[in-house]
Amino acid sequence: MRCVIARFPFDLIKGEVEHSMADVQPEPVTGQSVVIGSRTYPVKQVGEVITRQDRRDFTEFEVARALTRLGFVCSPAPAPARPALSGWSAEPA
Repeated sequence: MRCVIARFPFDLIKGEVEHSMADVQPEPVTGQSVVIGSRTYPVKQVGEVITRQDRRDFTEFEVARALTRLGFVCSPAPAPARPALSGWSAEPA
């Protein structure tokens, strides 16, 4: 499949993406993620491996769109944890 990531054209094939990521340990997920095989990777990590570009050169959206078109399952960024507010009540006194 032909796609453009960071203004550069790439011909991506699902099997080649899976092969490229086979020996790569997943980093902790802080943004969008993608499931490849049985592992969940940050989208930016996968983008860096398959394009050989610096992560700052492309967006999560560009890579997630390409991976979704290839048939991978992408998930949005996890919601930030909300700190517990002790001693605070939303009800008026």
